[in-house]
Amino acid sequence: MAVYRPSPSQELYVPSQRVATQLDNVPFHLCFPADPSESVSIMRLVWKSLDKMRCFRKRSTIPFLGVLITCLLFLNLYIEDGYVLEEDKRQLRETSMHPSNSERYVHTFRELTNFSGTINVTYRYLAGTPLPRKKYLTIGLSSVKRKRGNYLMETIKSIFDQSSYEELKEIVVVVHLADFDLAWCENLVQDISRKFAHHIIAGHLLVIHAPEEYYPSLDGLKRNYNDPEDRVRFRSKQNVDYAFLLNFCTNLSDFYMMLEDDVLCSRNFLTSLKKVVTSREGSYWVMLEFSKLGYIGKLYHSRDLPRLAHFLLMFYQEMPCDWLLIHFRGLLAQKDVIRFKPSLFQHMGYYSSYKGAENKLKDDDFEEDSIDIPDNPPASLYTNINVFENYDATKAYSSVDEYFWGKPPSTGDFFVIVFNKSTKISKIKILTGTDDRQNDILHHGALEVGEKLVGTKRGRQCSSYITLGEFKNGNIDVQDVDHKIAFAIECVRIVVTASQKEWLIIRSISLWTTQPPSQ
Repeated sequence: MAVYRPSPSQELYVPSQRVATQLDNVPFHLCFPADPSESVSIMRLVWKSLDKMRCFRKRSTIPFLGVLITCLLFLNLYIEDGYVLEEDKRQLRETSMHPSNSERYVHTFRELTNFSGTINVTYRYLAGTPLPRKKYLTIGLSSVKRKRGNYLMETIKSIFDQSSYEELKEIVVVVHLADFDLAWCENLVQDISRKFAHHIIAGHLLVIHAPEEYYPSLDGLKRNYNDPEDRVRFRSKQNVDYAFLLNFCTNLSDFYMMLEDDVLCSRNFLTSLKKVVTSREGSYWVMLEFSKLGYIGKLYHSRDLPRLAHFLLMFYQEMPCDWLLIHFRGLLAQKDVIRFKPSLFQHMGYYSSYKGAENKLKDDDFEEDSIDIPDNPPASLYTNINVFENYDATKAYSSVDEYFWGKPPSTGDFFVIVFNKSTKISKIKILTGTDDRQNDILHHGALEVGEKLVGTKRGRQCSSYITLGEFKNGNIDVQDVDHKIAFAIECVRIVVTASQKEWLIIRSISLWTTQPPSQ
């Protein structure tokens, strides 16, 4: 290697990544040998050069020593970086030679989460097969072997026992036996086939299983929330269990109900559910809740199931399933919870599927007996009462636990419901005020029904009204409306007959029609 002798007029400089000196316009790379083993030879040449530059050293000893120390530091860093780079290359070679545990599965997780369609899983049919005709509702249950107690048979029995013959025609129950113990699955499916054979034959019940090789890795998962490893594995697998169940149910019906395998149902829950869905026509929703517990009684449009299945797979190790459902709803722009009371489903399991721990959670809004849920046909709502914040008119017309709240109304103010199509109404019940604001009632008002819709600046309105009755203590309940009114009703109107100082809460407006909503 040639060594160039500097002249006193030449400067030494330190660039950001290397130290060099120029001699006669030829760069001298002091600190970056091609091989770290050449550093010893370089140092010998440096000292030889220094010995021949006694005059130069006398004039610039301190600056030159500073440059020399800097060179040595950069040289040390370069050598270390070289070893680190070689170590990285070695690890990459070892990784390619020894694949990760997740690669032992037949179908990789990337292949499973192809967003162009359903997830590529081949299911085993343990009992029953899907019918060609789409149903109204699919009820999905995922079940695994429990250390203590098993409630799946009771849950299936409750679904069928609490449904009428006509309701069963619109229901299909899909049970995903999601345990890797195939002997347990075979024994359980034999019991199901014996007790519910006629439902399997009629196409009301299917039992499926997703093979273990389709699951992503359940080892070495992220321990979020400081959960122990077995807890993380349990909840992560549960997310995948539900993802595969949702994926299977995508094309079976118009709507999908998520249940756990340890619940009781209210009588004629499907009829109540259909009334609620009908009342929400024209409004946007992603998830309707018919229980306040976990992932019991969560209703979805079947068209959203592929996205939800992919979502659960994508974040399967991040958090429990019920938390992911909340995030999914928010991502699809449903900001608020839409939950209906009374609840249609009740948690009955005493022992959890996780380690058999005690689980005494109960939904205190549940009613098992027949529920007289109003029909509330699709309609538009208008009012000229000054609305407070976001307590708008529509909140008085749903079964959700919310209400309309307006500032003090004056004589002649109104609250109008205009139906999308004229209908026969059998009963009207309106409640104002709440338990904690008992004075925010309608002190003086009348209930009217109208016909002959006309267009106005404020939207469609009825041009002719008949009074049904007066409010008493803030409430009104009118029976046999269809016997008192000869025409098909197009509007229902609340009219303030005297000004009041108190604010007005309309807690609920409930309407019952003479025909079921499905007709």
